[in-house]
Amino acid sequence: MPRRQEYVLLIALLAGTAVLAVATVLSTTLFTGPGAAPLPPAQTQAAAHNPVAPANAGGNWVATWTTAPVGAEPDADNGFPGSTIRNVVHTSVGGDAARITLSNLFGTAPLLVDQATVNTRPVTFGGAASVTIAAGGQVVSDPVTVPVAPDADLRVDFRTPRASGPVTYHPNTHQTSSLTDGRTTWSTTKWRYLTAVDVRNEAVPGTVVVIGDSLTAGSGSTTDANSRWTDVLADRLGGRYGVANAGIAGNRLLTEGSAGQPGIVRFERDVLSVAGAHTVIVALGINDVQQDPQEPDAGRIVAGLRTLAEQARARGLTVVGTTLTPFEGFPTWTPERNAVRLAVNEQIRSGTVFDAYADFDEAVRDPAAPNRVVAAYDFGDHLHFNDAGYRALGERVDLTSLERARTPRSDEL
Repeated sequence: MPRRQEYVLLIALLAGTAVLAVATVLSTTLFTGPGAAPLPPAQTQAAAHNPVAPANAGGNWVATWTTAPVGAEPDADNGFPGSTIRNVVHTSVGGDAARITLSNLFGTAPLLVDQATVNTRPVTFGGAASVTIAAGGQVVSDPVTVPVAPDADLRVDFRTPRASGPVTYHPNTHQTSSLTDGRTTWSTTKWRYLTAVDVRNEAVPGTVVVIGDSLTAGSGSTTDANSRWTDVLADRLGGRYGVANAGIAGNRLLTEGSAGQPGIVRFERDVLSVAGAHTVIVALGINDVQQDPQEPDAGRIVAGLRTLAEQARARGLTVVGTTLTPFEGFPTWTPERNAVRLAVNEQIRSGTVFDAYADFDEAVRDPAAPNRVVAAYDFGDHLHFNDAGYRALGERVDLTSLERARTPRSDEL
């Protein structure tokens, strides 16, 4: 079969895989209130009892923060009965009210939450202080009137009074949270159950949603400094748009890797269903290149990236891609794998994959050794970045590419 036909067939297969994965997740349309008024309990009740009510909504609700659920937390098979879980998150935009999404995606038993707060303000679910989340499901809270500041830490506390099975979590957050059992409080760098905080803000038109791997999650960045490249981007946007980070360390685009479902599977859940999604940034592919089993065909990676782009365009979203960054010196580097990376980058730069792109490769490579990260940006393993490196990535994104309405390419007309 000619190679062009192989890629066309691959795109169809990947799209079919994504559709099948999405179809296995039940979903309903979430509510929004008129204007700035809180929603009545009758409208929120259905969402609270729907185990997979999506966080997507129209109106003036936008995500100020998100994280992607990664899996079931090791050594927490019974949950944390009688404990209060505090997740500390960093906002991108502010608002006059908030709502939270709690996920039991990787749980095998119902999860009972009997009290919850946002910055000490009580949160309700369908008018009730407690909520039970079905195994595999999620719930969105009622709106709570609480001032949420932009570019600030925000506390979301909730108690799980009884054993609840495996804990849905996100590790390696680079943010200090805590767990309290009534006697002792432990610091942690894990986010548990919480996957989104939305705010009500009439002036913000939407959120930039970023799907990525460890380089988006911020591996190598300073804990509690909020120096991930998405934080840098949020600072540059200055509250005009929310920024939602769906990065997972170790995540791959096409196949199951060391962490999390692949981007092709989780794209609907972690990106397209985010409240107020306006623009998508796709920063995936380097782990397909360098992790075992390695993907030797750049065309398959490009086809996967195109599949994500087409799914986003089908929702009317602008899609920005990023080139794959150097990793010579990392243990998995080989000339053959580097050639795959360069071939993927060539296609991204051609303008045929995304509506726009940010050249992350050019931003961090060593001019004297372009297959390596420049020393000033290297975390030390030749793959991940320090705070200065992440700043270089965040500053490379063209803000106009995020804010403009999408214009169809000539071949789409």
